[in-house]
Amino acid sequence: MEKRASAKKATEKVAKKAAPVRKAAAVKKAVVAPEKASAPVKKASATKKVAPKPPRPPRNESQTALVRRARRINRELAEVFPYAHPELDFENPFQLIVATVLSAQTTDLRVNQTTPALFAKYPTPEDLAAANPEEAEEILRPTGFFRAKTKSVIGLSKALVENFGGEVPGRLDDLVTLPGVGRKTAFVVLGNAFGRPGITADTHFMRLVRRWQWTDETDPDKIEAAVSALFPKSDWTDLSHHVIWHGRRICHARKPACGACPIAPLCPAYGEGETDPEKAQKLLKYEKGGFPGQRLNPPQAYLDAGGKAAPPLGATG
Repeated sequence: MEKRASAKKATEKVAKKAAPVRKAAAVKKAVVAPEKASAPVKKASATKKVAPKPPRPPRNESQTALVRRARRINRELAEVFPYAHPELDFENPFQLIVATVLSAQTTDLRVNQTTPALFAKYPTPEDLAAANPEEAEEILRPTGFFRAKTKSVIGLSKALVENFGGEVPGRLDDLVTLPGVGRKTAFVVLGNAFGRPGITADTHFMRLVRRWQWTDETDPDKIEAAVSALFPKSDWTDLSHHVIWHGRRICHARKPACGACPIAPLCPAYGEGETDPEKAQKLLKYEKGGFPGQRLNPPQAYLDAGGKAAPPLGATG
């Protein structure tokens, strides 16, 4: 009996000694758990920081807010492009209307490289109206669609001689009766040859005003009407130059240079293009990128601002 009692006491002593071991193991386990939980924190800290985007204007802004934003964009662009001008070379309304018709489906630069030979041979509407189509086609070949364009410029020259005494009319209703002349061409002529305000809704203009959410229209005439309602009439011609210049130099169709855009905080489409400032800088075109502009004979103000004249046709540099 005494042996059994002593054996029982020995077992109880072993159990008491073993108990602290189990508790210690539990404590050790609790210490390990936080180390596993800390793993995701390390991964999160390694995430690359994203540069914040400029504030975007609200999509459902009021008409008053839209007018204010649109006019502010125009003011900002006027500071960036104070020397903005039509990028077609011309010396009189006749040269401007012919050059504008030729600019369809090609660049102003290509037209400017081609028209010196055309106007040297056919300086007046009477001369071009009497031109041999085949000879005119050879001159206009570099502009593309040269047969159709030759037909248009000879046709409009004949109309000028027959209906307007060889003079380019200064009225919209008269201009749009000429072959190859629509509202866009008419407003280019009215605004830049006669000083009569007009909006030039070319491809650059239409692309940008839709990006800026000035309008959702797609028809050129409806876009013209919507945008003209946002600005006083006196602003229309310069507005057209500002927007077109911005579209050609910074806000490109395929890859806008968002990171180099002076109106990024006002643009709902910010982020559609390159936002890195250094990479965006490399996307700039014409004088903003250090390259020649579109005109062979640009205004002196453009040259004074650092702009470069374009090379003549066939030049290598």
